[in-house]
Amino acid sequence: MRVLLAGGGTGGHINPALAIADIIKSKYPDAEFLFAGTPNGMEARLVPQAGYKIEFIKVAGFQRKLSLKNIKRNIQAVSYLAVSGKRAKKIISDFKPDIAIGTGGYVAGPIIRMASKMGIPSAIHEQNAYPGVTNKLLSKEVNHVMLTVKEALEYMDSKSFEYTVTGLPVRKGISSVTKSDARKILGFDNNMCILSFGGSLGAGCINDTMQEVIKWHTEKNLKINHIHGYGGMGKDTFPEAMKKYGIPLKSKKLRITEYINDMDICMAAADIIICRSGASTLAELETAGKASILIPSPIVAGNHQYHNAMVLGKAGASIVIEQKDVTSEKIISYLEDFYNNPDKLEVMSYNSAKLAVNDTPQRILSVVEKLLK
Repeated sequence: MRVLLAGGGTGGHINPALAIADIIKSKYPDAEFLFAGTPNGMEARLVPQAGYKIEFIKVAGFQRKLSLKNIKRNIQAVSYLAVSGKRAKKIISDFKPDIAIGTGGYVAGPIIRMASKMGIPSAIHEQNAYPGVTNKLLSKEVNHVMLTVKEALEYMDSKSFEYTVTGLPVRKGISSVTKSDARKILGFDNNMCILSFGGSLGAGCINDTMQEVIKWHTEKNLKINHIHGYGGMGKDTFPEAMKKYGIPLKSKKLRITEYINDMDICMAAADIIICRSGASTLAELETAGKASILIPSPIVAGNHQYHNAMVLGKAGASIVIEQKDVTSEKIISYLEDFYNNPDKLEVMSYNSAKLAVNDTPQRILSVVEKLLK
């Protein structure tokens, strides 16, 4: 079996593509894979690191806001578009795939469209509750649409395609450690545990708020354990803030670091998680069955993080606060309520676990095998 995968630009598109390749490879070890991506996207680094081959195609999105810089970008996007079909056809003709799967990002457009045009069975995977533009367009051309959540159908012409809700593959290790074992590894006791982070780069809003949250429960000497990852954005400011408050970065109840490299352990230990609402993060929250306070990033395409978060919010698994409405007082108020009423966290955790799709690999394989037939 020869599988062509197209997706990239961000980790949110390329990581699902890599996960799908791993799922197929686990059942079909002799399968051959080729990725199509952009030379400047994260896929140029991540795909070879994962041991897969990649071919490059230059594509770019059109900028709607008019400025001299964006006009130049749009001219470049047009020039890429003019040759993308020819390049896509060459990649496909040379590799001769049996199936093609797109996971979003501009690069998936010309590759999956051409594959479909050339009669190759094709599918897409949409990670978000609010679909991206590329996948919306491709949904009308492919044989099958895979969705992380059914709510995405509200924004697509679902009468024009066959679909399967597959969920989203999560990283290995999530949910494999018990809460008590995770806390022993971290050196924490069995009191309430908060995990907060804003991604590898960090998030200014979350960092600013967590400075006050950590100060609050430290000064009150509450029985709270707290893990916070401030990311690259906070590497200068966050340690300085803690120093000003006289709070150590590591203690029996605190672990404050730039990056969280053992997310599976930290997530297992947590009672409540405060973070952004990217698709992969939410799939992990559901798999681990964790209550959360979600602060969607307001600067993503289609405001998709808000739509992602509201899936959990409506299910009673999360409290969703838009960034413009975030204050440290509001977050502390929620945490104080949870501290005094831990049963509320148990209910939210239960609701989160109910949303999890626990057989995602099997569902993805069933779509692959349907394409092969």
